Amino acid sequence: MPWKDGYTISDERGIADADVRWPGGATCCFGITVDLGPNCGSAGITARDLDTPENYYGLHGGLEAVRETLARHKLRATFAVPGVMAELYPEIVGSLHADGHEIAANGWRREDISALDRTEERDRIRRTVAALAEATGERPAGWYCLPRAGDKYAVGAISPYTVPLLLEEGFSYLGNSPADDVPHYWVADPAGPVAILAMPYYYPFDDQFFLLFPARGTGLEHADALDRNWRAEFAAQYRRGRAFTMNLHPHAIAWPNRLRRLDDFLAHAVARPGIWNATAGECARHWLGAYPPAKTLRLEPSIWQHHEDSLN
Repeated sequence: MPWKDGYTISDERGIADADVRWPGGATCCFGITVDLGPNCGSAGITARDLDTPENYYGLHGGLEAVRETLARHKLRATFAVPGVMAELYPEIVGSLHADGHEIAANGWRREDISALDRTEERDRIRRTVAALAEATGERPAGWYCLPRAGDKYAVGAISPYTVPLLLEEGFSYLGNSPADDVPHYWVADPAGPVAILAMPYYYPFDDQFFLLFPARGTGLEHADALDRNWRAEFAAQYRRGRAFTMNLHPHAIAWPNRLRRLDDFLAHAVARPGIWNATAGECARHWLGAYPPAKTLRLEPSIWQHHEDSLN
């Protein structure tokens, strides 16, 4: 996890609702992230993963259904794509980019990088950048560490080297962090300070944790619960004037009953006045310009202090 000695990753006081400003006087930033990484284990994507019916559907019929739904509502999304998927399916990734969607990185193979040394992790970041640039014609601005269903943390797989390496490799933002519900700064070096912009991510906005069928016993396997939650969370974020970013997985959300709920929710959301549909990259550019770290990052000593015999 991203704690530094005596500091938190970000500004503990956050930014007040009244101080949040979106382009053109918009009320709420409405973002959509589509995870194009198939279900896999900690070792990352394998040939067997790509051959499962679930993942095959997600990359073909499911993806096409999601694309058509977004197009019907004139919405653009950020597609979080592992580097190996861009190598294997460059035409699909390139066509998403050509449609106006943003292509961001989602690891090399979506593997657990926490045990890699710095050199190996850097090499995988560079391979990912090269694969996405080859498929789209431009370097990705964002890097995601989206959680798989079995991951322990909302930031998925990350290491102590990840953020410094992303900064060195020219990334503008980290795609998912649960520390705030608007963009915020993830501090790599409090002494600098050296920080990367992080985009908000929350489990309640992520479809996969509500659509775990045929798994049972979680209490979160019903599409109607996801629908209710999206509407309630969106209403709250809209009322406060903050950001709402939903995370979609084509293999899960594109089943007909679930897709209908997504379609209805998107129609409900875009009908609200003052919605700014931004890709993560567009949101990051706005935030870096309006709230640059040199002016807005206020590092505070962490309230969490180490004491002998404590459990931290």
